[in-house]
Amino acid sequence: MRSFNRKLLTGVGAAALMMAGVLSAQAESWKYAFEESLTEVQGVYATKFKEEIEKNSDHTLQLFPYGTLGESADIMEQAQAGILQFVDQSPGFTGALIPEAQVFFVPYLLPTDQAHLARFYKESKAINEDFEELYAKQGLELLVMFPEGEVAMTTKEPVKGCEDLNEVKFRVMTNPLLVESYKAFGATPTPLPWGEVYGGLQTNIIQGQENPTFFLYSTKIYEVTDHITYTGHNNFTTAVMANKDFYEGLSDEDKKVVEDAAATAYDYIVDYQKGLAEEELAKIKKAKPEMTVTVLDEEQRSCFKEAAKDVEAKFIEMTGDSGKAILDQLKADLEATKG
Repeated sequence: MRSFNRKLLTGVGAAALMMAGVLSAQAESWKYAFEESLTEVQGVYATKFKEEIEKNSDHTLQLFPYGTLGESADIMEQAQAGILQFVDQSPGFTGALIPEAQVFFVPYLLPTDQAHLARFYKESKAINEDFEELYAKQGLELLVMFPEGEVAMTTKEPVKGCEDLNEVKFRVMTNPLLVESYKAFGATPTPLPWGEVYGGLQTNIIQGQENPTFFLYSTKIYEVTDHITYTGHNNFTTAVMANKDFYEGLSDEDKKVVEDAAATAYDYIVDYQKGLAEEELAKIKKAKPEMTVTVLDEEQRSCFKEAAKDVEAKFIEMTGDSGKAILDQLKADLEATKG
C-alpha cells in the first residue's frame, strides 16, 4: 500500500511539474522598444498596448523607451534578430531597409486633418496589405501605423518661404528622401541621430530641425531654437512591428491578443492626441514667450508645394514600379477616406 501511495504521489508530482512547465511556457515575458519617452506619444501607445496584453493573457510586456537599448538603428537590429519581440519605429528610419516606406516623406501627400488621418491609417489598403508584405520580407510583422501629429520646423531664423532656408543646415533623419526634400526646399540637409540634435543646435552645427509639436516641448528643443513654422508639408508617421518568426510562432489565441491590443491602443492614441498639439504649443509659449509661431498661408507655401513635385518624382526614381504602385494606392486610399 505504501509503495502504491508513493507511486501515486510521484505520478501526481510529475503531472504537477509538467503542468507548471506548460504554464511557464505559455506565460512569457515579451520586450517592446520605441523611439520616445514613456510620456510621449509612442510611449503612451506602448503603455496602452502593454495594458491590453497583460489584461487579456498571462504574458507580461517590458517596455524600453528611447535610449535604454541604443539608437533607432540598434532597436531595429534587435527586433530583426528576435532579441525584441516588438518595436515602434518611424518609416523615417526604415527607409534604407524598406525604400517604399519613404513615401511618408513625400511633402503634401498626407493631409493635416487629424480625423481624416485617423480613418486613413486604419482603413488604408496600402498600409494594411501592401506594406505588410514589404515589412514581412525584412522579418517583421507590421501590426499598425499611426500618426503623431503635423510636423513643424524649428529654426534660429524666421521662415516665411523656401528662400529663408537657403544654406540652413537642417537636421533630418537618416532617410534618403527626407534629404532630397530639404534639398528641394533650399536647405542643407544634415542627417543626425536624435541624441546629437540638441547639442548640434546649441553649438550651431545645425540651425534647424523638424518634429511634431508635442516633441518640441517634451525634448525642450524650443530652448535652442527661436522660431516654429508650420508649412503643412507632413505628418509624422510611426509603425509598430513584431519580429516575424516570433509572431508566426504564437498560438491563434495569442495572435488575436496581440492584434486586439494593437487595435485598441490605436483608437486610444488617436483620441489621446486630440488637442495635444495646441496644449503643448501653449506650454512652449509659456516657457519661452519670445518664441515666434508662424502658420504659412497658401502663397507662402507655394514654393514648398512646387518643390514637392520634384521630391515625388525622386521617390519614384528611387523605388521604381513598386514605389509608384504604393504611392498610387496611398493616394487612392486618402481619397476614399476623406469622409
